[in-house]
Amino acid sequence: MYKVVIGLEVHCQLKTNSKNFSPAPNEFTEAHNINVAAVDLGLPGILPIANKEAVKKALFTSMALHCDLPDEIIFDRKNYYYPDLPKGYQITQNTKPVGVNGYLDVIVNGKVKRVTLHDVHLEEDTASLEHYPKYSLIDYNRSGTPLLEIVTNPCIESADEAVAYLEDLRDLFLFLGVSEAKSNYGQMRCDVNISLMKDTDTELGTKVEMKNINAFNNVRAAIEYEIKRQTEVLESGGKVIQETRRIAEDGKTYSMREKVDAVDYKYFIEPNIPSTPVTKELLDELKESLPELKGDRYLKYIDKYNMSEYDAGVLSKQRDVSDYFEEVLESGVDTTLAVNFVTTAILSTLNKLEINISELFITPKMLSEVIKLVSDNKLSMDAAKKLLYEAIDKKTDPVELVKKEGLSQINDEDKLLELITGIMDENQEVVRQYVEDGNMSAVNFFVGQTMKKSNRQANPNISREIISKELERRKNNGK
Repeated sequence: MYKVVIGLEVHCQLKTNSKNFSPAPNEFTEAHNINVAAVDLGLPGILPIANKEAVKKALFTSMALHCDLPDEIIFDRKNYYYPDLPKGYQITQNTKPVGVNGYLDVIVNGKVKRVTLHDVHLEEDTASLEHYPKYSLIDYNRSGTPLLEIVTNPCIESADEAVAYLEDLRDLFLFLGVSEAKSNYGQMRCDVNISLMKDTDTELGTKVEMKNINAFNNVRAAIEYEIKRQTEVLESGGKVIQETRRIAEDGKTYSMREKVDAVDYKYFIEPNIPSTPVTKELLDELKESLPELKGDRYLKYIDKYNMSEYDAGVLSKQRDVSDYFEEVLESGVDTTLAVNFVTTAILSTLNKLEINISELFITPKMLSEVIKLVSDNKLSMDAAKKLLYEAIDKKTDPVELVKKEGLSQINDEDKLLELITGIMDENQEVVRQYVEDGNMSAVNFFVGQTMKKSNRQANPNISREIISKELERRKNNGK
């Protein structure tokens, strides 16, 4: 058996108005070479200027990842030539990254896995190449986009752990509001480094690198295929070659180039961008705006509110949904009912209407009032959800609808008995099936009819109890 050792390098484009070192717009577009300035093209005499917002968001993310933060911001030159790098070097960080020694705790198969980080650094993205049968074209729109690179230690041991980490990292970007992290736009990409070693080995095995994987399912496929391929190579007495491979549509990896020695990038501090102190005031400002993150909310929902792991996962995944839910709870409503309403009626409405929760007509206060009506037995659960859908459709406060249309739940036992006996008199054959044949489905039939006749206003629990008693009374000849 072999131990799997995986390290991930995640690249995430930050959401800013302009690029990292140039005034060109930072926005996704399918039109080529329109968001471009002189700095992005590497023209003679260029003078890059660091984007303050990008630096703040980089530090903000590092803080959320529990990193040690630097006392100053320093940029470096990483020197190499490639067609998509017009300057012949990349402005990045090597001397003092925006974060080191951080971690992210993720839940994998019900257990907490701590993924430790080597560093987090801020750099500029390269241009993008489009390859055709006889030529290649360069699109400089992406060149200079602020790019955050998060590098893990070789501490991940399976495809499950890798994908869980990537999913939680994407959610963290969204929670912080630093990136849209859309993989289909190339805003979040991943390099995977994987090697195998025997349990008795003291050194890591030969590393194979797979670059620029966008989709998480491709990360999983690449890791699983490489584990299988490298195992077969080692079992047959062969040696794994240090190389860069790519994942293809068939789910297999294919060699691109061998990698014998580490590249010497000849780093040196970028002379055109002076160092900038990281002040206590800035760190205090960032710390003050740091939200409670997904993992902390997940554990809080389980420990404090006794939620199921599933519900806690659903309600902690998106910050806007989680904030909405917690605002509902602040009104003092029943937690179980709040969980039920948000995970069913609210989320299903968002999916159906294809909107964000910020666009939803029903505010947390409105939902709280509806939940209180259910708690006070003035509305059944079904009637309350129907009320919410009607309120959304009519864009009317649900409580006002209850008052206007008289939708309060019927709890009066005398009124319910009168309604139920009338329904039974109209359905003598169903009564006979219960009385003579002992058919218990008759109870459910009459519950359904009672809800229908009452426009779903009858209290279902009281109705079921009355129906059972009335059927037994008729079975015993009215005694």
